[in-house]
Amino acid sequence: MKKWLAFLAVLMISGCSKQEAAAPAADTSAAPAPAVATDEKQKVVVYNWTEYLPESALQAFTKETGIEVEYATYESNEAMYAKLKLLDGKGYDVVVPSTYYVEKMGKEGLLQPLNKEQLKNFANLDPSLLNRPYDLNNQYSVPYLFSVTGIAINGEAVDATKITKWADLWRPEYKGKIELMDDLRDNFYIGLRLCGFQDNSTNEAEIKCAYEKLKALLPNVKTFNSDSPKLPLIQGNVSIGAIWNGEAYMASKEMKNVQFVYPEEGAAYNIDSFVIPKGAANVDAAHKFIDFMLRAESAKAAIEDLGYAAPNLAGQALLDEALRTNHMIFPTKDDFARGTIHSVLSDEVMAIYSKYWDLLKAGQ
Repeated sequence: MKKWLAFLAVLMISGCSKQEAAAPAADTSAAPAPAVATDEKQKVVVYNWTEYLPESALQAFTKETGIEVEYATYESNEAMYAKLKLLDGKGYDVVVPSTYYVEKMGKEGLLQPLNKEQLKNFANLDPSLLNRPYDLNNQYSVPYLFSVTGIAINGEAVDATKITKWADLWRPEYKGKIELMDDLRDNFYIGLRLCGFQDNSTNEAEIKCAYEKLKALLPNVKTFNSDSPKLPLIQGNVSIGAIWNGEAYMASKEMKNVQFVYPEEGAAYNIDSFVIPKGAANVDAAHKFIDFMLRAESAKAAIEDLGYAAPNLAGQALLDEALRTNHMIFPTKDDFARGTIHSVLSDEVMAIYSKYWDLLKAGQ
C-alpha cells in the first residue's frame, strides 16, 4: 500500500505549482456565583463534505472527550471557500478542503498554523505525503482522505465493458442516463482531457474548448449532484456517474453490480485535509478532533465506511486483505500515471473557468 502512496507523492510534485456567545459580565458587587463552565459542553464545529466522516468515529470522539461535534456540509470547494471568505475565517473550527484550496487559503491568511505538539498521532501518516509544495512542513494541513473522480456504472443497466474512457460518455445511447458532480474543476478536467489538453490549464481557448465539449454532453446528463452522488445511481435515476470512488464504493454496498472505471484519458485525484480556520472559536477542541481522526482505528473506520483511501499507514495495517486490495478504493500505479492532481489557479484564471461553468450549468 505504501508504494501507491509514494507514487502519489511524485505525482503531486509535478502536479502542484475537498462561537459560542461570551458569558455576560459578572456582578462584582455580589458574592461570587458558582462556576457553571464545567456544566457547559464543549463543542467543535466541523465544516465538511457530506457523508465524509464515519459516524462511529464521531460518536466515539464525543463519548471519550465529552466534546460535541456540530456538523455542517458543503458540496464543493468553491462553496466552502466563498463561505469562509465571507465570514473571514470565522464560524467553523475544522474544515476539510482539497489540496489546491489548502494552498489558496493558506496564502490568503484564512488558516491558522497547527500545533503539532497537540497532534500525537501525526506519526501515523505516510511521510511521503507530508511537506508537499502546497503546504510546506504541513504548517496548516493534515491529510485525511484521498479521492478519485472516475466513472461509476450500474452493471445491471449498462454494459460496463463498453465504457473504458471519458469519451464513451458522449455516446447517444446514454442520453439522459448520466450524472455529473456539481464540481467545476473535476468536470473541466474531463473536458480538457477530451480536447487533448492537460489539467490546470490557464489558457482561455483551452478552457473554452473544454466547455464546448461538456456542453455537447448535456443531452446525456440527467443531473448534477455533489451532495450525495451515489443516490441517483442507487435509486435508478441514472446508470452512469462521473463521481468519486468512495461514492461508488458506498453504492456497491447496496447494489449488486457496481463497476468503477479509471478512464484511459486519466482520472482526477484529490487529497482532502483537515485545517483550522483563522477565526476558529474552539481551537483546542479542533486539535483534539483532528488528532482523534489520525488514530489508526479512525482511519480504518473511514476507509471501511466511506470507501476512500486514507494516507494513514497505521490505519491501513488494520484492514483485511480484501479491502487493502480493493481497486475501487486503491488505484494502481498505472492509474496514477494517467491522472493528475488539481493545483491552485489565480483568481483571474478561476474567473474564466467560472464564466464557462455558469454558462454550462445554465445550458447555454
